[in-house]
Amino acid sequence: QVQLVESGGGLVQAGGSLRLSCAASGRTFTSYAMGWFRQSPGKEREVVAAIDRSGFITRYADSVKGRFTISRDDGKKTVYLQMNSLRPEDTAVYYCAQTTTVAGVLRSQIDYWGQGTQVTVSS
Repeated sequence: QVQLVESGGGLVQAGGSLRLSCAASGRTFTSYAMGWFRQSPGKEREVVAAIDRSGFITRYADSVKGRFTISRDDGKKTVYLQMNSLRPEDTAVYYCAQTTTVAGVLRSQIDYWGQGTQVTVSS
């Protein structure tokens, strides 16, 4: 049974930083691409970042480019999202996701989702 467990969310002031973590279990971590999505009230869930199996290919939403960094530690079976220069519009529930390829992440063709972690950025 695949499980994705996010942590690291919280309340931060605008301009601050947070690092989200997502610990995976249940299938071979290195065989899958990982992604981060977010959803704020009244809006659709949107992809934030994706990383391929090797860790060499990453993709970002335009709204977070240059501020967020996705990475993975295969030894720990964990994917991270480092979020810097946070803005109030980054406030959302952030979800970890796992699927076969980066293209699959970008098309929201997700095999498994985490339960989400709340990020709130105050102005």
